[in-house]
Amino acid sequence: MPEIAPGPPLLLVLSGFSGAGKDSVRDLLMAWRLPVHFAVTANTRPPRDGEVEGRDYRFVSDAEFDRLERDGELIEHAIVYGQRKGVPRDEVLAPLETGRDVLARVDVQGAFTLRQLVPDAVLIFIAPPSLEEAQRRLASRHTDTDEEQRLRVATAAAEMEASKSFDYIVVNETNGLDRAARRVFEIMADEKKRRGAT
Repeated sequence: MPEIAPGPPLLLVLSGFSGAGKDSVRDLLMAWRLPVHFAVTANTRPPRDGEVEGRDYRFVSDAEFDRLERDGELIEHAIVYGQRKGVPRDEVLAPLETGRDVLARVDVQGAFTLRQLVPDAVLIFIAPPSLEEAQRRLASRHTDTDEEQRLRVATAAAEMEASKSFDYIVVNETNGLDRAARRVFEIMADEKKRRGAT
């Protein structure tokens, strides 16, 4: 993989609809131990099997989420498929201020909010090879009800349209997770090099 050039800190935002694989891409990038701060989102749903507090999400109660929102500790927040999610300010702004690159994983709405707050953020949309494949992936993970799966698939068309406003679209092909993660890494390296040269 290419070297990451020195330069101004970069906010990389991963988004995409359910079943695209943005969590899997993020997890693989984390496993590669990149010199990046991986922003951890607050979430009011219970942990799924295998999820780890503080790595996958900050799992909080509705009361704690209310407090975070009230005290201005969330840089962005939204209700996503009935779950309250928000990115704590200290997961994005504090690392950037100390010169660290940050990778945040959020929904499409959250990506545009982060772009408003950090105008030079790089938005990357993780897409599946097809809507049918996204639906198959959702069904195979056995974490959503049939109704929740239908809602996620119905939302996908609008999110694909919104992806046209992203800086990059990375297709996560079936059995191609490594390639998708490498492409995200290459984007990061290219953006760091470009910005460091200006």
